[in-house]
Amino acid sequence: MSQTFDKMTSIVLFIIGILFIAQATQISDSAYGSAVGPKTFPLALGIVLVLLSLRLFYETWRQAVKARLAKGPETPSKTSSIEIKKFLLLFVSALAYVFFLEIVGYVITTFIFLLIGFQTMERGKIISSVIISVAFSVGIYYLFSVILGGSLPSFPTF
Repeated sequence: MSQTFDKMTSIVLFIIGILFIAQATQISDSAYGSAVGPKTFPLALGIVLVLLSLRLFYETWRQAVKARLAKGPETPSKTSSIEIKKFLLLFVSALAYVFFLEIVGYVITTFIFLLIGFQTMERGKIISSVIISVAFSVGIYYLFSVILGGSLPSFPTF
């Protein structure tokens, strides 16, 4: 992607991470006095998002400095139409994922979303994409639902 897009994305993700942290701190503590309560996971995710967005901004900035030193001043790169198509495909896939999650269930919807995402980012390697998508979907469902006792939308009943 272009450096401008990466910088703007890192800033947007940083703001979302800060808002996520702020909202996670509003969640009430555990009623049993446990150190791990309902806000622990969302708070950790917000912190990870902030740290990763800072890393993305730093890496983009460092890459721009290296390019400027190596070539001198350069014209801003334009985002190609293929990159825009990939972004739009992933964005529409994410919206469809949210819409169909309750209807079709977590495992199937996540599998399809990951498969589309992997194939959008890198064509080919369909076997490894399928294996990773299945392993992630089933693994997270098993971990969250069976081991942790949480609830995710299960398989469809139609």
